[in-house]
Amino acid sequence: MLYFFICFLVIFLVLIILAKIFKFTLKTIIKLVLNILIGLLVIWLLNYIPGVDIPFEWWSGLIVGFLGVPGAIIMLIVSFLI
Repeated sequence: MLYFFICFLVIFLVLIILAKIFKFTLKTIIKLVLNILIGLLVIWLLNYIPGVDIPFEWWSGLIVGFLGVPGAIIMLIVSFLI
């Protein structure tokens, strides 16, 4: 669970740095952070399904952070294919 929060923190910091570089608005940053939270929550809930094992790693956090719930669905499909 600690790794989950570290992953979220790193992605959040990367988003803030990218926001400063590309001059995103606060509304865009909040939308990206909400995507991260909802997507990681969906992955966390999906891990309770027997046979599903989606790791909380930096690459899964990035996919879910940028794509949100569709990213979590992609991670679910990939976990069944692997």
